[in-house]
Amino acid sequence: MNPKQTELTSIINGIQPVDTQWIEKAKDRTAQLVMPTRALGRLHELAERICGIQKTLTPSIDNKAILVMAGDHGAAKDGVSAYPQAVTGAMVQTFLSGGAGINAISRHVGADVWVVDMGIIPELDPDALGGEQQLLVRKIAKGTANLTKGPVMARDQAETAVLTGFEIASSLFAKGVDILGTGDMGIGNTTPSAAIGAVLTHTDLAQMVGRGTGVDDEGLAKKQDAVRQGIDINQPDSADGIDVLSKIGGFEIGGIAGCILAGAFHSRPVVIDGFISTAGALIAHTLCSTVTDYLFAGHRSEESGHQAMLAHLGLDPILDLGMRLGEGTGGALAMGIIGAAINIFTDVLTFQEAGVPDKADG
Repeated sequence: MNPKQTELTSIINGIQPVDTQWIEKAKDRTAQLVMPTRALGRLHELAERICGIQKTLTPSIDNKAILVMAGDHGAAKDGVSAYPQAVTGAMVQTFLSGGAGINAISRHVGADVWVVDMGIIPELDPDALGGEQQLLVRKIAKGTANLTKGPVMARDQAETAVLTGFEIASSLFAKGVDILGTGDMGIGNTTPSAAIGAVLTHTDLAQMVGRGTGVDDEGLAKKQDAVRQGIDINQPDSADGIDVLSKIGGFEIGGIAGCILAGAFHSRPVVIDGFISTAGALIAHTLCSTVTDYLFAGHRSEESGHQAMLAHLGLDPILDLGMRLGEGTGGALAMGIIGAAINIFTDVLTFQEAGVPDKADG
């Protein structure tokens, strides 16, 4: 076993399930709140899950962060996206200037945005860029290879991607981040995400492969062919998440998987975004199924295969707004809902505190 395999094994062995006793304690408090029993539906469940993760009845997610993982993809050369590959680097700079969708939503919910170069083609110097300058360069290579021609990366690179995501997320948790959202940027990345989804959920390509950035019928056919070829040529092992990542994945997808492992390892909630983030979650889940104890699905993407991914993970999305931007936008927006759920749990009085007769007192 090489050092990276040893480190991954150690991380996985260190992940423990959420303590359900704290969830039960939280449910007891919810039952006493001055309102009809569980009148706010899933909001109660969200708060109770945070209580279980944080092992407290005074939960808090005041310190929020979004990690936007960026990478380029060899599959983009096959016309699987409606946008040119140069958009990846340009959008990274837009994130750093604070002018993208994720920046606007993150400001609204009070979350910091960090961008990680996991493997984009251009070279960006954090010191030379203006704006927030929250760019971390961890470039593994200048984009992946084309999955239709063979493996997109070496197994060692796949392990590096996951461990890099773990290290960065762990560093944010050490600095006091209470809740982490995962985001992505990479032209063409719905293609490897669909390939991962098809392999790990055993879903038909007609359902799993969607239009991504909005390709036309011809583009969709090219995309389905690319995913089919990638799976047929590479024969990824669905029981081995690193094998799947190395053969048909992406550097940023591996980074997202590492972030999710870090959340579970450090007992911190992680809110995943849409299709690409959920592909990362599938990789993490294959490595350690317990990670879903710490995961919240921010929203249901418009991408056709996203629901099959969420169903495989047993996750119920918080929002369903027809979103398909990526970047972490759905996860960031859902943090506002989770925050509201926590405020209800901690701020609403109990029947006794409010001096209101409970139904049991009648």
